Amino acid sequence: MAILNATPVGQNQNPKHITMKTKTTPPFQLQVEPFQMDGHQRIGIKTTGFHASFPARMKSIKGSRWSPEHQCWHIPYDPATWEAFKQAFEDCNMVISKPVVEPSPKTAPAQAPIHITLSPKPGDSNYLLLHLPPEMKDPHLETVKNIHGRKWNPEQKVWEVPYTQLTLRFLNKYLNECLDWTFTPVENLPERLAETEKPGMAAKQKEVVPAKYEAAVTALEQCLLLKRYSWRTIKSYKNCFRQFIRHFDELKPSGLTRQHIDQYLAWCIREKHITESHQNQIMSAIKMFYREVVQQEHKVANLFTPKKPFRLPHVLTRQEVTSLLKSVDNPKHRCILMMVYSAGLRLGEVVNLRLADLQPEQERIFVRGGKGKKDRCTILSPKVWVNLKAYLEVYAPLEWLFEGQQGGQYSVRSVQSIFVAAKVKSHANPDATVHTLRHSFATHLLEKGVDLRYIQELLGHESSKTTEIYTHITKKGWDKIKSPLDDLDL
Repeated sequence: MAILNATPVGQNQNPKHITMKTKTTPPFQLQVEPFQMDGHQRIGIKTTGFHASFPARMKSIKGSRWSPEHQCWHIPYDPATWEAFKQAFEDCNMVISKPVVEPSPKTAPAQAPIHITLSPKPGDSNYLLLHLPPEMKDPHLETVKNIHGRKWNPEQKVWEVPYTQLTLRFLNKYLNECLDWTFTPVENLPERLAETEKPGMAAKQKEVVPAKYEAAVTALEQCLLLKRYSWRTIKSYKNCFRQFIRHFDELKPSGLTRQHIDQYLAWCIREKHITESHQNQIMSAIKMFYREVVQQEHKVANLFTPKKPFRLPHVLTRQEVTSLLKSVDNPKHRCILMMVYSAGLRLGEVVNLRLADLQPEQERIFVRGGKGKKDRCTILSPKVWVNLKAYLEVYAPLEWLFEGQQGGQYSVRSVQSIFVAAKVKSHANPDATVHTLRHSFATHLLEKGVDLRYIQELLGHESSKTTEIYTHITKKGWDKIKSPLDDLDL
């Protein structure tokens, strides 16, 4: 960065606004103010109203960028860029609230700016080599780490980034001002690299050990398919039922009795310490088999039902949510967590969103096939939409709103990893999960005075009793409650 000659505000400077007038009648007025962004000085520019030529002029200036957070354009704080800006807008009035850098003939020549170098990788046309100088690690390392498919080459001490359209869009948007291209990119680049299986992935996948009477599991699976259960429920029921019949591996499933079922459930509680919800899941799988597959309903009639505990969900404070979202640097990752909190989405619902489900004109999201295969509409926050537009401009997903590195639907596990990293970085409640953002959404709406019926609709709860749990969490009105101890003369 060039040496700057601006005198700090308050030192021999007139605190009043400085107005630069041009000879011609200006088409519009600009508000110019230097500010700090990510530890670097930038020059912010705003305009009064909308003017068609303004965006095009700003884009003509090297290093110019739009900031959704500050709602303004900004350019590098150096003499050359400032001069280019004044030439581009020489016919406009500029209201400057703070002194802006001006070139001085007395200043010694500045050192050549340091750039991030990008070059083709020898022998591999799928990757580029990105050299990040040590002096630029602090401001730009996290940005480089957010490039899809990037990997560190320890031998050459460079980053390898995919040679794709997605990478080039990302670099042009977030690192354009400090990039030094040593080549001209070719046309017709792929959007992403073809998906390849990572070494050892197959070995990591758990092998399913079949039961002796695996045909019973297959019969249960067919029954669930015909009943149009979700693939996740089918997977859970199959695993639960398989473990049950493997416990009595030498006996045919149709020959097992009610005593065997009770004995197995008691063993699971005593030896495996299963939760009440897991016990219910096992019972549901067993009931489905004996009722629907082998028509032996008497064996599962009136099974002992576990007492359901009353547990209040974890909720983050507004400050915790703010810190958590601000701790996420990757624009896509931040959009995912913002969507979950701002709309009260379930984990499976946010990864199932398609581009067509966004309705920004109505400020709503169409949630397809939520829990219980029910559709509903929920809120699309204007603030989230601003971030989404910036994300869509760079990542350009094809069908799913959030796609994986190789395209296709984003995985639930990846969203969980994003949340855990943000939770640790922001020092939020260690017991919180992605679903905690949904609980926080409902609780914060209730504290703002939103009617419980509307919250029920937004969350997609079938019963109002499910939504009423948030009345036990909200602190609304607590400031009016006084402990009787405070009235004692102690």
